[in-house]
Amino acid sequence: MSASNPSLAITPLSRMALPRVVPAAGVVSRVEQLKARTPKPGEASFFFHDPHFRADAVKVLPGEYYVSADDLVVMTVLGSCIAACIWDPRVRVGGMNHFMLPEGGSDSGGRYGSYAMELLINELMKLGARRETMQAKVFGGGAVMSSFTTMNVGERNTKFVLDYLQTERIAVVSKAVLDIHPRKVVFFPANGKAMVKRLAHSHPENLETQERKGSAAVVVSTTAGGSIDLF
Repeated sequence: MSASNPSLAITPLSRMALPRVVPAAGVVSRVEQLKARTPKPGEASFFFHDPHFRADAVKVLPGEYYVSADDLVVMTVLGSCIAACIWDPRVRVGGMNHFMLPEGGSDSGGRYGSYAMELLINELMKLGARRETMQAKVFGGGAVMSSFTTMNVGERNTKFVLDYLQTERIAVVSKAVLDIHPRKVVFFPANGKAMVKRLAHSHPENLETQERKGSAAVVVSTTAGGSIDLF
């Protein structure tokens, strides 16, 4: 076979004029399909396409949770609140919650840890997860507001969730808790990966001291031992 035959010449991919992919008329995106669903009580429903991760995403607001086995990005922003990200590697399903205080009344819903944790675990079990194979990653509990610092809300939330998981015999494989910074948390329920980003400092008067102590190194050492990445 002659390589000089013009009909057999191979055009480099960089020089090819690739056709533009245009969604077919009437095709509904997955985000629109998710938005059209009727959410369960307490289930997150703020769906969007995240340009940074180039993936469909859902934002979990305070008092909400989300459980899935799909390749969605589940994210939230935390101050003194806690988000527990639980994943079962056996069935590859995961979820996240976001609660504000440890305990409340019977009508408190997902804003309180005792209800939020039970709800998250039960929804995971409905998709085939089991307590004995669940793994947890815990985030939040920061002292980000002076009034909440006085009340030790972040510390109380952190102690509650760690005690709860220990009682339920669910292994905590990683955590990024306490400190004085809010955090953005991103969780991938299909593979259990979690990422955390420390946001702008809430106590400017302490920023210089924290930087001198190497706060970034503290965060890295805290998250070591599990698949949590800084971004």
